[in-house]
Amino acid sequence: MARLKDKYRQEVIPRMMEICGYKNIMQVPSVEKVVVNIGLGEAIANAKALESAEADLTAITGQHVLTTRSKKAIANFRLRAGMPIGLKTTLRGERMWYFLDKLLNAVLPRMHEFQGVSPESFDGRGNYTLGIKEQILFPEIEYDKVDKIRGMEISIITTAKTDEDGRHLLELLGMPFAKDGEN
Repeated sequence: MARLKDKYRQEVIPRMMEICGYKNIMQVPSVEKVVVNIGLGEAIANAKALESAEADLTAITGQHVLTTRSKKAIANFRLRAGMPIGLKTTLRGERMWYFLDKLLNAVLPRMHEFQGVSPESFDGRGNYTLGIKEQILFPEIEYDKVDKIRGMEISIITTAKTDEDGRHLLELLGMPFAKDGEN
C-alpha cells in the first residue's frame, strides 16, 4: 500500500477533523483523482513530438495516455478541427497515491531554486493545479533520451468544498506551499 495513503488515513484524517471541526470521518476531504496533461502545440508541425511525449508521460504515470484533439480550426495556427494537440491521463486509486508521493517527495524537491508551490492555484472548489516546466524532474525519464524539454500540468482533484479545506488537506499530505509573498 502507498505510504501517502497510510499517512492520509493515520495522520491527515484525525488532524483535519480537529482543524476543521468535522464530526464524521466521511466528511473529511480526500484526493479523488490526479489529472496529468501535456499541451503539444508543436505536434501540428512535428508528428514525432506526440510519440516522444506519449512515451514520457506513460513512463511518468505508469498508465496509458489519451490524445486530446482540437475542437475548432484556427487558421493563424494552421490548426484544423480534430488534430492531436495534447496528451492526458487520469490517475485514481493506488497509482494516484504513488504518483502524489513521488511528486511531493522526489520531483518538487529537485526543482531548481525551489521556494515552494504557489498557494494561489486553487480553483474555488478545493482543487489544485500545478505546472511543472521540465519532465526530466521525474526519476523515470532518462535525460540522454529526451528529444525536447516539455512542461506539464498536474491537477489534483479533491472532495473539499472550499479552497481552505483543500489547502489544509494538501499541506497535511506534504505539499510544500510557498510562504506568502514568495514564489
